[in-house]
Amino acid sequence: MPRSAILLPLIGLIIGWALFMAASFSDLFVQPVYDDQGMWVNDGPSVKASTYLYLSGIAIFSILSMQSLRMAARHRQSVGVDEPLTKAAYRFANLTVIIGLAGSVVFGIATFLGAFNRFGGDEPLGDRLLGIYAPIIIAAALVVVIILVAFVFRSDQPESTAQEKAGLSDRQKALGLGYATPVIAGALAIVFGLVVYDITRTTLEAWVWVVIQVIIATGIILGTRFARLAKAEKPAPPKPRTALASGAWNLNFVLSIVFGAVVSVMAFTFGAASFEALRDYNFEYAGWEIKPFTLGWFLGDFAPGLVLILLVTIGLYATITERHRTPESIT
Repeated sequence: MPRSAILLPLIGLIIGWALFMAASFSDLFVQPVYDDQGMWVNDGPSVKASTYLYLSGIAIFSILSMQSLRMAARHRQSVGVDEPLTKAAYRFANLTVIIGLAGSVVFGIATFLGAFNRFGGDEPLGDRLLGIYAPIIIAAALVVVIILVAFVFRSDQPESTAQEKAGLSDRQKALGLGYATPVIAGALAIVFGLVVYDITRTTLEAWVWVVIQVIIATGIILGTRFARLAKAEKPAPPKPRTALASGAWNLNFVLSIVFGAVVSVMAFTFGAASFEALRDYNFEYAGWEIKPFTLGWFLGDFAPGLVLILLVTIGLYATITERHRTPESIT
């Protein structure tokens, strides 16, 4: 069970990387738009396959990480919180869930800001809804669902078993609202800003930004209130825990995570750059042509990113499992 919990986010990482590479490839076929004078207008239509490929990669990674966390949490109930491999799987799953949430937030903000860099406002409303609004709303919904399922409605919570048939406890309800309210408010503020921009087709005025910040602040205040109510509820007594692992042990674990983070970034960067190398630019306001795949391109440009994503997957799995093997399991 702990090994499966460790594998799930790594599988999600590989799938996410593959979808990100597919998104980079699909962007090769989206040409920029120029006016009759050869001046740049925008980067192409609002509805792009890459938008949903990026979002799918983030979603799959986040969902598998969430499932990993739930698996590790359930296993902790049966073997105890201090079983080494289970503890490592639980911590690793928590980290990957947070990374997935951060990715969803960055995606939503990037989509929001990218909407203001589009000029020549003659796009159909349906394209704007499908290309900008829908991805932001889906990303916000993903964040809310992941937070609630991963951190609130958990089977390993002390009150979960007693409340399973009676429904959600007051503490769970307040905790869920405390997590979800700021995220929902942020999404509403972003959508409000986009609606105003689409209607006026001008840069957002100062008072519009004031309204956006008021919505966000209201969400934070309400979220804080619900969090306070959740904290005020008397939770069930926690299980006793022994002392934390040694500093060197924790340092080694952190270093393995840092290695995974750095190499993952390199894998995504090298992979995306390999598709950029397929652009054959011309400077007559006609965008670019796409070079054919060659063995030299595969070995020199694409393969390094592929090898790195496999390296981080195998390396993290081997590092985490090997460091937490029990003496009885060593042959």
